[in-house]
Amino acid sequence: MDELAIVAAVVIVILSLSVRMAQEYQRAVIFRLGRLRGHRGPGLYFLIPLVERRVTVDLRIITQQLDTQETLSSDGVAVNVNAVLWFRAADPERTVVAVENWKNAVKQAAETGMRDTIGQSELDGLLRDRVSVNARLLEVLRNAVKPWGVEIAAVELKDLDIPEQMQRAIAREAEAIREKRARIIKAEGELAAAEKLAEAAMLIGPHPAALEIRRLQTISEVGAEHNSTTVLMIPGEFLAAASAFARAQQELKSGPASRPG
Repeated sequence: MDELAIVAAVVIVILSLSVRMAQEYQRAVIFRLGRLRGHRGPGLYFLIPLVERRVTVDLRIITQQLDTQETLSSDGVAVNVNAVLWFRAADPERTVVAVENWKNAVKQAAETGMRDTIGQSELDGLLRDRVSVNARLLEVLRNAVKPWGVEIAAVELKDLDIPEQMQRAIAREAEAIREKRARIIKAEGELAAAEKLAEAAMLIGPHPAALEIRRLQTISEVGAEHNSTTVLMIPGEFLAAASAFARAQQELKSGPASRPG
């Protein structure tokens, strides 16, 4: 009985050292006497005690906040930028064998690539076309970490800080652009109004009655908008006739006085 108990205890110990389990999102990279023997999992798998060793790799996507980097854009503007990185171990064997502490290596490569990408971009491009900057950075990072068996899922620039003086300059530039657009729109409106007024004058000019009706309509509109003010529009012909009549009366008065007795 004692021998059976000893054998049972040895079997239990061997099984406890041999049987391992990997989760669905894990892979166990196996080394046998120091040499790579592939990976196992998910589920139960066996190890040869004292001969094989395992290194467990998580295959889930990792979210990494990159530290803020201070660098210069291609047009010489100092910017502080940070980003968010999403990556995963696509090839667990290469991830374990090719690089030590692969998560930190990916982070350092991402920060270096971010500085290089910002240095090749102008400030206007960083502010207005961040999508293309993210795409270039993603391509750089994928090429850098591909030998390590790591896949970059996405990278996004998060915050972009520029000097306060540059912020004021950008604000002045944007204000000038908006003022330019407003003046152009106003000038185009005045041009269109002038063209329509010229067309209206050509239509109404040959018809005095239509011109008089338009004057009366204008008086009516002014009276409706400003009830306390009444504007009387006198045609220019009336003023010219009044001036001619006044001159004629003056000539009649001065005529008898100038004749000799």
